[in-house]
Amino acid sequence: MKEGLSNEQGLSRGTKRKPDEDEILVQPPRRIRALAQDVVNKIAAGEIIVAPVHALKELIENSVDAGATMLEILVKEGGLKLLQITDNGHGINRDDLPVLCERFTTSKLKAFEDLTSIGTYGFRGEALASISHIAHLTVATRTKDSSCAWRASYADGKMAAPKAGQSAEPKACAGRIGTQITVEDLFYNIPNRRRAFRSASEEYAKILDLVGRYAIHCTNVAFSCKKHGDSTPGISVPEKANTLDRIRHVHGSSVANELIPLEISDDRWGFKAELWASNANYSVKKTTFLLFINHRAVESSAIKKAVDSLYSTFLPKGGHPFVYLSLEIEPQRVDVNVHPTKREVNFLNEEEIIGVITNEIRENLGKVDTSRTFMTQTLLPGAQVLRASVETPRREKLPTDAEPDPQLSKSIDRRPPASKQRPYENNLIRTDSRARKITSMLSTGQQSMSAQAATGGDTGLQELKYKYSDKEPTVCRLTSIKELRAEVRDNMHNELTDVFASHTFVGVVDERKRIAAIQSGVKLYLVDYGMICNEYFYQLGLTDFGNFGCIRFEPPLSLQEILNVAATQERTVAEAPEDFDWDEVVIVVRKQLINRRDMLAEYFSVEISEDGDLHAIPLMMKGYLPSMAKLPQFLLRLGPHVNWLEEKACFQSFLRELASFYVPESLPTPPPPASQTPGMEGDEGTVDKDSEDAEVHGRRLQLNRAIENVVFPAFKARLVSTRGLLKGVVEVANLKGLYRVFERC
Repeated sequence: MKEGLSNEQGLSRGTKRKPDEDEILVQPPRRIRALAQDVVNKIAAGEIIVAPVHALKELIENSVDAGATMLEILVKEGGLKLLQITDNGHGINRDDLPVLCERFTTSKLKAFEDLTSIGTYGFRGEALASISHIAHLTVATRTKDSSCAWRASYADGKMAAPKAGQSAEPKACAGRIGTQITVEDLFYNIPNRRRAFRSASEEYAKILDLVGRYAIHCTNVAFSCKKHGDSTPGISVPEKANTLDRIRHVHGSSVANELIPLEISDDRWGFKAELWASNANYSVKKTTFLLFINHRAVESSAIKKAVDSLYSTFLPKGGHPFVYLSLEIEPQRVDVNVHPTKREVNFLNEEEIIGVITNEIRENLGKVDTSRTFMTQTLLPGAQVLRASVETPRREKLPTDAEPDPQLSKSIDRRPPASKQRPYENNLIRTDSRARKITSMLSTGQQSMSAQAATGGDTGLQELKYKYSDKEPTVCRLTSIKELRAEVRDNMHNELTDVFASHTFVGVVDERKRIAAIQSGVKLYLVDYGMICNEYFYQLGLTDFGNFGCIRFEPPLSLQEILNVAATQERTVAEAPEDFDWDEVVIVVRKQLINRRDMLAEYFSVEISEDGDLHAIPLMMKGYLPSMAKLPQFLLRLGPHVNWLEEKACFQSFLRELASFYVPESLPTPPPPASQTPGMEGDEGTVDKDSEDAEVHGRRLQLNRAIENVVFPAFKARLVSTRGLLKGVVEVANLKGLYRVFERC
């Protein structure tokens, strides 16, 4: 008896038991039935109107489609209690009010093929229908031809009586031209959805973000968004504000003051874009990315990821940018009907378009003339000191007419106590420009000359003077120049680019062979700065194309005489037949340059008069002048070595010749100190200036100063090292490797 009770208790507690075959009950298949129309409508409404912000997005787009130039938005309890939008558009005809909230009723689409060329925000006719199924909807509208406004209420897609016992027909009322749509008690009949919203303030923040996006994008449309009961709006943007002012109204001046405007177009991929991107001075904890594709506010994780990846090389760790991108793509390349809320769109050649946009942003970020302020720490411990220092822009335009105003940016130099923990010796690297240089190991006379070169003292050289003009920078849209820039980027060597971007200049090793020493990390390199300069000035010519400064000659130089000097030099060194007519070469080259003087002046700042006088040549870098001894050869080579017949080849060959002209000249080895020269008397430890031509001596000092203080810092900031430069860089020492050698000893 007890065993029986035990078995029954075990079965009642869920003991597994295989049923007998005859106990299996065969269930018939369930019948397929059509859902009730009310259920279908509510399901569709739940897909389109997920939150109050989605309802407002549909209403804003309808108002803009209606030609409104003013939108007023009123919100209560995050839009769940009240969501009202008033516009001054063309309104709705009274005869269209009965079908206004029926599903798939629209004035913007007739056939399915129209989707390939749709140019409006809305087109499916589901927005108002969906709202009417999950909220109390009231519409008051008046057209230009109507003598009064008409008000109608809707429920479940149809006109309904506003109160029991009243008629559902539209009622005449007072109102201005346009439409006012009032949405009350959103999700009143879907309690689970309504309970899912955490707070009204969070929903209102989403609404402000949405209104801010459209307020920035929709030019010539005034926006105002206010919370019910507040005296001032959360967002207010005037109708006549331009894009930059709209960004300032919505996101503040701190963003607007650091934006770079860009316009990008590409016929191959069929798009054009307007873009406002923050420069390297602006950084926040979260990316602000406003994306419009064919004027629709959408999201694209691929574009956002590419932008974040791009800015990670310009901003400090954890920093993110602000980007507003309006992308217009040929309608036949875009599918707008892929998401119920139109939040996403698909378009062709996505990767290629993203590549063009990010490359343009990267290129322009490197050209911004701004000073950046950093907290700096010196090597010496001690008391805290406040010190003002002058910071110059990383790159400066070189205008030509007005005197510059001094620009000072102050930075605070706080010197905290030095850390007691010392790094391992084999990881010690040179980090301060005041540390010992290679010139300190030279003889006393060479040290004296190097010091003069660094400071400019006792050199007889005058500081270069510049004049500035008000000329606006020219935006280059030439396809040939863009292709040449792309070729440089495609040939980029990442590791070598990092070496130059993080290097410390050590010193000039050989002026005749044009060799300098640099340090990067724990490695020491010898570099052919002649080869590096050639590539750098070519890249500078591409990035600054059409925006060069001018080196003016007063009085102007005779082009004929300069070319004659070059021809005389070529006669002595060139291997040409004896009957070769150099005079004819001079005539032909002079004629070519005069005939193309307009193009040379516009693109390259080479100014030549009709009479053949040379007034100006391009100035590519402030603080550095090319050797004027190379000018005759440069002008003569412009004839046979520049392809004047093809645009791309012409620009490429001209910029190569210009870069060659700007390469520092090879100087003879400096003479030894006077005390070491047989038969010469002089103060010990001084260079005998009489044994070296004064012009060569001055040029040597000027060139050494420019190489250290101008040229190599420019390499650090802007050089894109190509694979061809690998031949000009040789690693000569590795600190860790040397320590391993010493340890074995």
